[in-house]
Amino acid sequence: MPGFAVGIVNGIVRWIRRTERASSSYDRPHRSERTEGTRHGDPCGFESGVNVQLVTLTVALVLLAAPLAAEAQRAVKPPRVGYLGFGSASADAPFREAFRQGLRERGWIEGQNVVIESRWAEGRLDRLPDLAAELVRLKVDVIFAPATASTVAAQNATRTIPIVMAMVGDPVGRGTIASLARPGGNVTGLSINVGVETVGKQLELLKEVVPKISRVAVLGNPDEPQYGPVVREAEIVGRTLGVQLQVLEARGPNEFDRAFTAMVRQRAEALWVLSGAVYFLHQRQLADLAAKSRLPTTYGYREYVDAGGLLAYGPNIREFWRRAAVYVDKVLQGTKPADLPVEQPTKFELVINLKTAKTLGLTIPQSVLLRADEVIQ
Repeated sequence: MPGFAVGIVNGIVRWIRRTERASSSYDRPHRSERTEGTRHGDPCGFESGVNVQLVTLTVALVLLAAPLAAEAQRAVKPPRVGYLGFGSASADAPFREAFRQGLRERGWIEGQNVVIESRWAEGRLDRLPDLAAELVRLKVDVIFAPATASTVAAQNATRTIPIVMAMVGDPVGRGTIASLARPGGNVTGLSINVGVETVGKQLELLKEVVPKISRVAVLGNPDEPQYGPVVREAEIVGRTLGVQLQVLEARGPNEFDRAFTAMVRQRAEALWVLSGAVYFLHQRQLADLAAKSRLPTTYGYREYVDAGGLLAYGPNIREFWRRAAVYVDKVLQGTKPADLPVEQPTKFELVINLKTAKTLGLTIPQSVLLRADEVIQ
């Protein structure tokens, strides 16, 4: 018998027992008036028989209703969240887990009361439009599109299904949303506006670590949506710090070697790797090439430093993924994306790899080490 049916029956039995006790108490002064059934051992006489029939009838009705209730429960499908990842399942694993953790904190358990439909572009920007269209055909309730390119593809695929972004650069400038306070449309979430202040801090830290540098190579992917604005901001910062920037382009790992060869030929003294989804998937290769070229390098995310890079300054990506779950929860609860203000990072972390510094023959100033959120020995 289903659990809820057992509960109903037990409740009825308890009610009958209370009724019997009350009846017994009422009849106690009139023992001589009890029915023949009472003398033969029925504590409640004829009324007890009626109660037994009532219990039997109730149990039968409950058992008949149980399959219908179970069928109704199965008919209520859990909401579906589309996950449009730029990388692969293995590369995104720690960030996807942070997203799932955020959902669990709000009562959404994958496989129980929510379904996550994941699609992976495997590092290919050209695959994103088809994957986004596939999620739209599945009629998911909301699409989580972490990277800028993922968000652009999702928005091109639908203007009605809610979209939650996580690491989109300048969403207002590119027309993704109307404003941070009132996004409008079907997109909301978190934005990483890499402004002059953030970009400038990365170059400023590099110059603190290597004070004598005057020529810095800047490596970026022109296919990334945020490439143009970031390069313009980088040039402004370079002029302010009196550093000559040498901008080099590489669209993917097959162009990395050529770019690093050009850096060495142009006598670059340090390297600044701009953030991007493609580069993020090849952190170790970039860190290894920088070490081989003996170029002190600064990055936008700590994962590069974990892979062997020198230093990074920027927001914590896993925290962004976890916070994105808050937006997904609100959308699933019925809030419109247009009414959810876009959140921006308020905390940036500085991570330094001392092992890499030693390999490059660098001594990190104590003033920089004291400001670091984490130092990898």
